[in-house]
This record gives sequence, C-alpha cells and structure tokens, in this order.
Amino acid sequence: MLETLHTILAFVVAIALLIAVHEFGHFIVARKLGIKVEKFSIGFGPALLSWRSRDKEVEYIIAAIPLGGYVKMLGENLTEQGKETKEEVSEADKKRAFDVQLPWKRAAVAVAGPVFNFIFAIIAYMCIGWIGQTVLPPVIGNISPASVAEQAGMLEGDIVRKLNNHSIHSWQEMEEKLKLASGELVEVELERDSGNYSVKFELPVPEEDVLLINVADMQLGISPGIKVMVDSVESESAALRGGLQSGDQILQIQGVPAQSIRGLIEVIRKHAGQSVKFHVLRDKTVLNLTVIPVADEAGFGRVGIRLNAIPVHEPVTYRMGFADGVMFGFVRTWEMTIMTGQVMGKMLTAAISPENLGGPIAIAQLAGKTAELGLVSFISFLALISVNLAVLNLLPIPVLDGGHLIYIGLEKVRGKALSPALMEKTQIIGISLIAILMLFAFYNDLARLFRG
Repeated sequence: MLETLHTILAFVVAIALLIAVHEFGHFIVARKLGIKVEKFSIGFGPALLSWRSRDKEVEYIIAAIPLGGYVKMLGENLTEQGKETKEEVSEADKKRAFDVQLPWKRAAVAVAGPVFNFIFAIIAYMCIGWIGQTVLPPVIGNISPASVAEQAGMLEGDIVRKLNNHSIHSWQEMEEKLKLASGELVEVELERDSGNYSVKFELPVPEEDVLLINVADMQLGISPGIKVMVDSVESESAALRGGLQSGDQILQIQGVPAQSIRGLIEVIRKHAGQSVKFHVLRDKTVLNLTVIPVADEAGFGRVGIRLNAIPVHEPVTYRMGFADGVMFGFVRTWEMTIMTGQVMGKMLTAAISPENLGGPIAIAQLAGKTAELGLVSFISFLALISVNLAVLNLLPIPVLDGGHLIYIGLEKVRGKALSPALMEKTQIIGISLIAILMLFAFYNDLARLFRG
C-alpha cells in the first residue's frame, strides 16, 4: 500500500511539474508579447485552488486531475475568432487577442512550451553532473571467447578511457557511444597495469535495432563482470534438497560460467528431471552440488531459487566541475532529443515494435522506481520525460504545438489564415489521433501489468 502511494505521489509530482514548466513557457512569452492571458491552469477538471494575478487579468488554477494543463488566451479558441465573446471586450483588449497577432508572435508562443521543456532538461542534467552520478566504472570484467573484443586484443581488467576520442567515465556512457558506432570502425583507448593501449575494430551491425540490445555484450563481447548470488531458496524445492543456500555465489552450472542470470536460467530450463552440477562458493570454499530441476507446467526445469547479480567492480560516484556540468547539460539534452526522435520514427516505421510504447501506468511505475533510487535518478527521469514532452509537442499534429506552427506556416504561404471551419476539422482529426495513441499506450501498460 505504501509503495503504491509512493508511486502515485512521485507520478503526480513529476507530471504536474513538467506540465507546469511547459505551460509556463506559453504563459510567460504570451504575457511578454502583450497577448491577453485569461487563465493559467495546472491540471484539468474542478478547481481545487484558484486566485487572481495582481492586475486581476489572469486566473491561476490548480485543478483536480494533474494529467495536463492549459493557458487560455483571448481569441485563441476557434469559436472566439472573429466573433464577440459572451463578455464585452474592450477595443484595447481586442488588439491583444491571440488571433490578431503577427504570425511570428503566435509562433513564439506556440514554440515556447517545448523550448521551456528543453531548458528544464538542460538545467536538470547540469544539476546531475554537479551533484554526481553513481555509475558502474568502465572496467572489463568478462570477455566472450572468439568475440570482437578478444580478437582486438582487449583483456579482462582493462579500463576503457576513450572511445572514438570521447572520454568515457561509466559503463553506460560506453554503451551509448557503442550504439552510435554500430557498423563503423571504432578506436578504443584502454588503461591496463602494463600501460595504455589503443585498439581498433569494426563493430558489427546487429540484426536487432541497437536501441533494443546490449551492444557491448552482444556485438563487442564484453561485460562488466558480475557475481551471481543465490538471494533466496524456496522451501521444499529442488535447490534446497540439493544443498543450495541463500548467500551462495554460483560459479558454474553444468560447466557454464556464471556470466549472466539469463544464461544460467536457460541451462536449468533445459535439464528438467536431469542431474545438474552446481559449483558454488560458500565461505571461501568451493562446493560441488547436484540438483535435479523439477519440470513446471510447460516442461521446463525449475529449481526454486531467486538469483541476484552483483557487479564485480563497485559503483563509483562521478562528479563534474562547473564547466563540464554545463556542457553535459546541453550535450545530454541533445543526445536524448535525438534518441527520442529516433525511437518515435522507428515506431512509426515498425522498426521498433509499438508494444514498447508506455502510457501513464508505465510512467508512474518509472517515477516511483527512480524516486526510490534517490534524487539524482528522479531528476534524470524528469529530464528524460521533459525531452519526450517537448519532442512530442513539436510533432506536426493539429492541437499540438507543432500543429499550430504548421497552421502559421500555411498562413504565411497563402497570405491569409486558414478558415476556422477547416482548422476545427483538422483539430478533430488531431484529437482523434492523440486519443488513439493514448488508448494504445494504456492498453500496452495493462498488458504488461497482467503479464507481470
């Protein structure tokens, strides 16, 4: 119950904050350009709290449903354009209506929301750089036999310092650079006890999309190295009968080295009803145990243990100086923007399955998990969602900011604005597309939830 409440609270804080940033962009630019703003709302539905600005012009609202927000400007709604509103509007205010402004002013207001989301992400990533990130060091723990890495001369214990002249400070950073270098010649600078070395190799192009795989492991053949530990043993299980205990470190199963939990599980699954040799380390003593996996309903072997992977090399804290932190903010935001655009494009072309699309439940779960991991993880989550929100709103779909920019562009080309009737029809299409997308994302969330 407490975990659910924590997840909901983290989700509400994240969404409300990012929407507030987005709508504030529209709001402040409209006000600075002299456009009359009537309402600024965070959330939809009944107002929980409302108050007026000092000049009594703007009504600020905190609404009950924190899944959106809006800025209401005079003359913005299609039903108001070219018509008198229910309340009498002064001649001075008519000149301040949104629809009578020059195209560049309307474009500035439309693009301000996404721009503020980008600015938020830049500042968030700067803060992450200054506060410091807990990262896995780029130390090679395992090298797969006959892999690209082995053929290039990499050794276990090597520290990756540079990749294609980019300084590397974490395993994740190295993985991201490798994704960008798929199919290209790669130069890696390594540090080892006997000195510094440089190796070159061509990184193979994977069959799957690079965004969906671990390139370092699957294409290059290196991993940070892990200790596979027995986290718990079920009562009356095959593992308990075979002598396995919580806290055992698994070294091998049936001769297969413990380099990944997935690989060990596959070995167990294939040996239902057969004797399987476990080599484990317990209190500095290597034990040889025999376990007979029990077949489950699908006929796969199961021994009744929960495994946990612990990195061989302890995570370290990496902090940046002021200038490096500033640069990191801009570079990281740009990288996340490009990645977001690539993912959206690949989903549209079915290069990446649309089943990977997440909705409000997935976002809420991620918000809760990152909040539990600490401030830096939560800030990183906020920055990523802010970039996603900015890119999504710039898509050329009616009702989104990108759609408004298209309207303004067509107006400049035609020499006159599109008719309110045509704009209303296209906005209905836009709303329908967004609704279908949201329903599909929500369906994916439920499917993942019920699949466990």
